[in-house]
Amino acid sequence: MSDTTITIRGFVATEIKSGTTPGGVATASFRIGSTSRRRDKETGAWMDGHTNWFLVQGYRHLAGSMGCSIRKGQPVIVVGTLKIRSWERDGRVYYSHTIDADAVGHDLTWGTANFIRSSTKPLLSLVDQDAPLAGEHRAGTDGPFDEPGDGDEDLGGDPAAAYIEDTNGDLVSLDLETGELAESGV
Repeated sequence: MSDTTITIRGFVATEIKSGTTPGGVATASFRIGSTSRRRDKETGAWMDGHTNWFLVQGYRHLAGSMGCSIRKGQPVIVVGTLKIRSWERDGRVYYSHTIDADAVGHDLTWGTANFIRSSTKPLLSLVDQDAPLAGEHRAGTDGPFDEPGDGDEDLGGDPAAAYIEDTNGDLVSLDLETGELAESGV
């Protein structure tokens, strides 16, 4: 079966699961339920149709942004490549429906959102809780992490904290629960 690019609207059904591939690429995923709705002409009431379930998978920088922005229960719009896989076990055929996401965002039909442009560097601390602290050097599968420079500050504090680089190149602390900037600079 060929892969198809689709756009779906739905609600996030699970918490975001973050991780890395064996090659060190950041990943994030969640399940989404997309239910069709129609208005009954006779009663004027809205009726729910069938719910389709998908696993949404994001990679690299999108994975970090998903982990920082998307929460269970929120309405989202997903654009990506639909991959339907099948396998047989014990005489039964099973199917999985995965969307390799190109873009994920909040569905503003249901509310408002604030956009914060992130740096071009991936948010490794959001998807890899074992990411090195500032000043710590550790080799990765794709080469070493950036060496700290003389002007780099020691962030210290909570090892689970996340920091992003703003447009001025300054490190800004990020609240992991809300995804909002926690303070103006470090």
